[in-house]
Amino acid sequence: MSESDFAAQLRGARLTTAEILYYRPDFPSLLQSFCWQTQDIAPDFPRLQQFLDHWRREIEAVIHSVRIAHAGLIKPAEWRGAVLMERLH
Repeated sequence: MSESDFAAQLRGARLTTAEILYYRPDFPSLLQSFCWQTQDIAPDFPRLQQFLDHWRREIEAVIHSVRIAHAGLIKPAEWRGAVLMERLH
């Protein structure tokens, strides 16, 4: 992760994965899947929107649907206590 990725996370960007289902230009009855990841900000997802705009302008394949998963990488540390028992003889 670069320093700029970390700064983006501090501004609210989180790891975003988009699964794009699209119709193949050579076989329009078939769907194909494309996965793409970036750091983006919910709920508007400006980088994803920019990518999809580029796709619609430059790529022949027509988008069927887009599924988004969004998860934060920066979160409070989690601590769980554990009790260890020793066997006494």
